[in-house]
Amino acid sequence: MKILVLNCGSSSLKFALIELPTYKVLTSGNEERVGINDSFITFRNPEGKKIERHIDIPNHTRGVEIILDILCEEHFVQSFNEIDAIGHRLVHGGERFAQSVRITPEVVAMLHECAQLAPLHNPANILGIEAVTKVLPKIPQVGVFDTAFHQTMPAHAYMYALPYEFYDKYRIRRYGFHGTSHDYVSAKGAEIAGLDRANCKIVTAHIGSGASMAAILNGKSIDTSMGLTPSEGLMMGTRAGDIDSGVLDYLLSKKDYEPEFIAPFLKKPVAGKTHLDPEDLTYLLTKKSGLAGVSTQGSDMRDVAKASEEGSERDRLAIAMHAYRIKKYIGAYAAALGGLDLLVFTAGVGENRAPMRSEVCQGLEFLGIKIDESLNAATYGGKSQVISTADSRVKVVVVATDEEYMIARDTFDILSK
Repeated sequence: MKILVLNCGSSSLKFALIELPTYKVLTSGNEERVGINDSFITFRNPEGKKIERHIDIPNHTRGVEIILDILCEEHFVQSFNEIDAIGHRLVHGGERFAQSVRITPEVVAMLHECAQLAPLHNPANILGIEAVTKVLPKIPQVGVFDTAFHQTMPAHAYMYALPYEFYDKYRIRRYGFHGTSHDYVSAKGAEIAGLDRANCKIVTAHIGSGASMAAILNGKSIDTSMGLTPSEGLMMGTRAGDIDSGVLDYLLSKKDYEPEFIAPFLKKPVAGKTHLDPEDLTYLLTKKSGLAGVSTQGSDMRDVAKASEEGSERDRLAIAMHAYRIKKYIGAYAAALGGLDLLVFTAGVGENRAPMRSEVCQGLEFLGIKIDESLNAATYGGKSQVISTADSRVKVVVVATDEEYMIARDTFDILSK
């Protein structure tokens, strides 16, 4: 079965063509600046060479057409009929979706209802579904939800201490994200470490531009750092993460910012404006904060690390803040789990930044965490291995995440029933 995996953002469209059950990745790529000037697509040709084409991609429907044309032109398929299914990454399923589902008009209607929970993601995901429906109306589609893996959290973990009525009426609660990644790396990490995930206490650290942690008990998520939206939890590339709500009140109540000071933090700059509106505050917290807010170099950890190594105190502070918050969550989740057997690092920073892993684990010897610095230094993106010492009570593993595999696997499983 050939499955086309799609991950639609508001102005991007990632894709992979995967053959199952052998799990052979035939190609993968990304469309950038969809609906914007200077759009382009990158993909791997049959020889594995990265190809970049600058092409007008006015909308997601055209984006899907371009991907399908390339699959035929490059002979990954001879015709569209060889594509057996489409698997979509869907960000927010609310409480309605605790597992992957075949997409129907009723499912799409429910996704629209969940859109207010993920206004930056769900509308884009729906665009991807609608685009495929227009171009390939007879091909079955499956939705795989970021939130589904975390639906096993107990109420005391997912509830906020707000008046209960807000949960009862509006389902305001913790949902969590990166579920496909946490699910995959906890299983793969346990396998690499020689542990049984079904009888194991695991903390997973998905550390990339977006970052989240999860506490996994016997294969089930019991807590996670992201909340109602992906903004809660760790300090991230451009997101503030956990913050005192009083800070938000103060930022909104202040009416006498100097216009030159506040202008870079406004979603839509207005000459002479001296205050923040709610939409400005969301923009500030999700697009201008995190590493981008504290460092001198923006949101890319590689640039921040380089500046830190060259003596920048602000960039050193940004890295220390990031590592410290990850460390705090490890300790908190070890307590929630009643112990710890396995710690897993994954995603862009988690897989590639050995100094970050080292800084996070420093001082956690009391939990039984000891990493082998030589193994740690030799581990980078795409490489999965144990990096803890032989006598470390807790196994520490780096795993190259593979969310596309999880989406393809779930799509295959649902359509094979």
